[in-house]
Amino acid sequence: MNTENQSLFKQPTAWIPLAMSFVALAMILGYVAMFGIVHNKDEGAPAHIFQLIMVAQLPIAAFFGLSWITKKPKETLVVLVMQAIAWIIPILTVMWFESL
Repeated sequence: MNTENQSLFKQPTAWIPLAMSFVALAMILGYVAMFGIVHNKDEGAPAHIFQLIMVAQLPIAAFFGLSWITKKPKETLVVLVMQAIAWIIPILTVMWFESL
């Protein structure tokens, strides 16, 4: 397969972290929709699953970056910036809900 003309977003390591961020955000919004904003001392299973999803993205994104930065530097940086933004959005959402 010719990877020169192929978009990097077709690489699983490019889109999986984006999908994981979307899942994490959907978990937050779904939890708030079902239970409201609840401040508990015990975080519970949903919070731990959220944390695992967020941390699991990092090695995938790092592998993507290390694999492609020398082959397609500009496109790789675009994907990494998108992954970083997608990673930050669920965290900011949690911080915003905790501040209410």
